[in-house]
Amino acid sequence: MRKRILVGLLTSACLAAGASGWMSVRQAAAADDGIKIVPDDIGGVVKSSKGPEAGVWVVAETKDLPNRFVKIVVTDDQGRYVLPELPKAKYKVWVRGYGLTDSQPVETEPGKRLDLTAVVAPDAKAAAEYYPANYWYALLQPPPASDFPGTGKDGNGISIGMKSQQQWLGHMKENCLFCHQLGDKSTRELLTQGNSVEAWAERIQKARADGDVTLGNHGKELSAQMQNMMAAFGRQRGLKMYADWTDRIAGGALPQVPPRPKGVERNVVVTAWDWADGRFVHDEATTDKRNPTVNSDGPIYGVDTLNDHLELLDPNTGKSTELDIPGQDPSVKHSMNNQVHNPMLDGQGRVWMTMLPGSGEGPQESWCTDGSQDKFAAYFPMNASAGRKLAVYDPKSKKIEIIPVCFSTHHINFGHDKDNTLYFSGDVNALGWIDTKVWDETHDAKKATGWCPFVLDTSGDGKIDPNRNNWNQPSGNPFGNIAGEGAKQGGDAAEPAKQADPNKDTRISGFPYGMNVSPTDDAVWVAKYTPAVPSGVMRVTRGSNPPETCKTEYYEPPKLPDGTYAAFNARGVDVDSKGIAWVAFGSGHLGRFDRSKCKVTKGPTATGQQCPEGWEIFPAPEPKVAGTNMPSGWYYLTYVDLHNVFGLGKDVPILPGSETDSLLAFLPDQKKWIEMRVPYPMGYYPRGMDVRIDESKPGWKGHAIWTNNGTTPLWHQETGEGSYGEVVKFQLRPNPLAS
Repeated sequence: MRKRILVGLLTSACLAAGASGWMSVRQAAAADDGIKIVPDDIGGVVKSSKGPEAGVWVVAETKDLPNRFVKIVVTDDQGRYVLPELPKAKYKVWVRGYGLTDSQPVETEPGKRLDLTAVVAPDAKAAAEYYPANYWYALLQPPPASDFPGTGKDGNGISIGMKSQQQWLGHMKENCLFCHQLGDKSTRELLTQGNSVEAWAERIQKARADGDVTLGNHGKELSAQMQNMMAAFGRQRGLKMYADWTDRIAGGALPQVPPRPKGVERNVVVTAWDWADGRFVHDEATTDKRNPTVNSDGPIYGVDTLNDHLELLDPNTGKSTELDIPGQDPSVKHSMNNQVHNPMLDGQGRVWMTMLPGSGEGPQESWCTDGSQDKFAAYFPMNASAGRKLAVYDPKSKKIEIIPVCFSTHHINFGHDKDNTLYFSGDVNALGWIDTKVWDETHDAKKATGWCPFVLDTSGDGKIDPNRNNWNQPSGNPFGNIAGEGAKQGGDAAEPAKQADPNKDTRISGFPYGMNVSPTDDAVWVAKYTPAVPSGVMRVTRGSNPPETCKTEYYEPPKLPDGTYAAFNARGVDVDSKGIAWVAFGSGHLGRFDRSKCKVTKGPTATGQQCPEGWEIFPAPEPKVAGTNMPSGWYYLTYVDLHNVFGLGKDVPILPGSETDSLLAFLPDQKKWIEMRVPYPMGYYPRGMDVRIDESKPGWKGHAIWTNNGTTPLWHQETGEGSYGEVVKFQLRPNPLAS
């Protein structure tokens, strides 16, 4: 039992919390109350001892289909609900809501009315069992700002590498949340007696990777990574922080009460399918962002990163299938080392996928470093110990093709040019791309690919010196004080050297994570998320004759009078139709950056802090971490709905709330947040996200946001051992009773 607890498994306590007040249910026809039920609906009214329950969730679940299927809606101000578009099956239906405990599931079928009686929670502790992870995470108490800088093991216990509280907070967010939530039941509780510091030390030694059938050492890698992350705090000081957190929760500490869905949030319909046979799927893709009707009504694609599979889900039938992704060597059927990461669809419906650097068989291509073979190599050679590559799946031929490249790959997005250029983040030294039109015509990777080294025009002459030996060279670790997801990506450069020559251009480096391409000018915006404090965004333009005409600009979030930053830990960036960059910060903020307001874009001061006037910073609507001004959420990437596919408006940025069980949309004109929660199973951890139009369905039914539930330890979810990852679909209907 102790081992189960220390690895963070859910126990029967989670289920007991929902079983403490099983309720009575009645199923009956009612007077005309505005609820219209068609054959694929279930609808009714939810009441408790206090009367109609507004803003609570009604959950319908079935296992009669090829994969477990869940539909969730929210009640209106009269407690009414309609669950639409239910495939024929038997469903268990119940009520969940803040201030309640779960009701007794009732079995029913589509086409029937079902009135439900909700159960008011007997006390605040029982009610809190259903709160999102970030509300519990807000109870963490990091060291006060006065304890920094750290003085080491023989001083205050904080690592000497921790110079500020924000640096500690950046590490606490980025490196302890990028695989799973903290604050879910499996992490906020230590159901053991004795020393909690020792229990936490043992907990981080017990990592494993769910569904990891081929990479037997991956659990050891995760454990080593967690050990290293704890050491970066100052091991004992970090362990004490987490031990104090779980001890206070065990002693009865409770978070503040989350608000129930209100307004347009009650119009959201959530649908979820299990997929991938219980393996971790990193993220998903459904369509081409430039034309969201691509792959209309087609499969949802995802990547099984640990086992080198492309996963497919047919949302029309609920069936999922998988395809092996081969290695670069065609004689090897399954390389077991590709670590495919991020899928993206092009205008033909093909699925392009990145692979982590150093994966696969064989050495790097000679033209990556030999300037006599390639002009990009002559300008800036790309040295690597192993061949880098990407994969593309053609659903027409059912074949997967492997393409060698010279740069590391992580996230991808298409430009808006006639050549359908595909851009890549993930290389600490350069932005890479492949001209897919040239690839289709020639199948020559050398002709189709190129890269721009990250170089700032600090000389201010409007161009980059073509001689790389004349650049100011960065020094140190490109990951700064934060390792994060990019720790194993490698690299040989970091921030600009402190003693930079103002008459020279300056090379900059750091791990580039989320990225997108501006629809106004095809500039590529990349979140440079290391070091996490302050981090920032890079704007890269190729010019008319790359690599000679490549240029990079870099913008950090503004510095505040007390020396801290308004936001930090930039992870994702997307660009709206006006050229405004929207940045997701792991610190719990959304940044709006308008480059047109910048007075300085080049010259010796253009190294990050030259344009505070371009920024607006918006904190997410959530509790702050104890003793700080930092919101408790953590936001994985950014997605801008360019075409108003979902229905909240054109150019609305949406954040996947990996710590909040939700998607958060920001309405720019109203400066208002809309939070779309997934209340079941608790532990929803979205990564990939896009919007698609299914042309076979009229109106709101054919417009949806698609995401995945991609927590690495799937058993951390409320459903515990045997949990699957999920495809999760969000729809926005005109009102909570629309059918």
